Amino acid sequence: MKVRYTRSVDGIPSIPEDQREEIRRVSARFPFRANDYYLSLVDWSDPEDPIRRLVVPDPAEMLEGGRLDASNEAAHTVAKGVQHKYPSTVLLLVNEVCGAYCRYCFRKRLFMDGNDETSLDVIEGLAYIRERPWITNVLLTGGDPLLLGTRRLLEIVEGVRSIPHVGIIRIGSKMPAFNPWRILDDPELLEGLSRFSTPRGRIYLMAHFDHPRELTEPAMEAMDRLLRAGVVAVNQCPLVRGINDDPETLAELFRRLSFIGVPPYYLFQGRPTAGNVPFQVPIAEGWRIFEAARSRVSGLAKRARFCMSHETGKVQIVGMDDARIYMRYHRSRDPADDGRFLVFRRDDAALWLDDLVPWEERGPGPARDLGEPTWAGSA
Repeated sequence: MKVRYTRSVDGIPSIPEDQREEIRRVSARFPFRANDYYLSLVDWSDPEDPIRRLVVPDPAEMLEGGRLDASNEAAHTVAKGVQHKYPSTVLLLVNEVCGAYCRYCFRKRLFMDGNDETSLDVIEGLAYIRERPWITNVLLTGGDPLLLGTRRLLEIVEGVRSIPHVGIIRIGSKMPAFNPWRILDDPELLEGLSRFSTPRGRIYLMAHFDHPRELTEPAMEAMDRLLRAGVVAVNQCPLVRGINDDPETLAELFRRLSFIGVPPYYLFQGRPTAGNVPFQVPIAEGWRIFEAARSRVSGLAKRARFCMSHETGKVQIVGMDDARIYMRYHRSRDPADDGRFLVFRRDDAALWLDDLVPWEERGPGPARDLGEPTWAGSA
């Protein structure tokens, strides 16, 4: 099926004329992109429709707050298009375009004029990985790798697969939600993924479904084709105000994902990225929503962890009482912090780790000077 893309809100006739000028101003700062298939999922009679909210610019994005690189990815960039934050995992940013632009995107800077962080040329990245035998996981991301041509994507996958110590290749993609025909109409892609997802080293598709209504029949068929090709699939998404920030919606998403063999992996606390003020949910409220959703589903649908990708590591929110919020490092930039338990004074307005005050103000806090990780100079 041919899907038509648009980068102009003028290409959406359902938007009332009196709203267009304000929406144009937002998209001049934070670019807009969508396609006719995904826009057909919008209920245009509902101004609060979650699918509309996901891709159509919101004037509230112009509110001041946050920064474009909220997790300080620049600090983990070792070469153009190569990030190395955790010892065993490297990210290759291979594309700067997505099937549509999520309004809450934490990497929206990639889509803005003058950005030069991604690299289609992965030679330097592959050399970096090959020289470090402790790297076992490589994530292809961006942007969306599935917007690359199939031949080029499979060349990159083959290059990574040729490195003996890499056991897992991950592909982060929202294309099954934005345009499932990218998968359904490309047998060459499925054959290639099947070839490189081996019994000793799998390809994982890190899917990105935010709302149950994205799980259309074509989207579910696309996921089934990937599974039948030997790809392992999981889902990760942020908690977003007005999209999935109620327990019933989140539970339905988790439940339906588990039914189709794409279990929830992470629910992320929304990053304080510039333009994201209207999409943020406080940590304490997010924890209550997450736990209420988990209480409504069975075991395989409960597998998600509620985490935030802080510059110091992936911090899991594990509990809360009347006075405290409890967290632990699920992954840490400094391996010495892996699993470290954190206790903060409860603050129901806090949106990010840096907003919280440690329960006992002793020792280094979460925002301490990172310096070089202990493994960075290893050979």
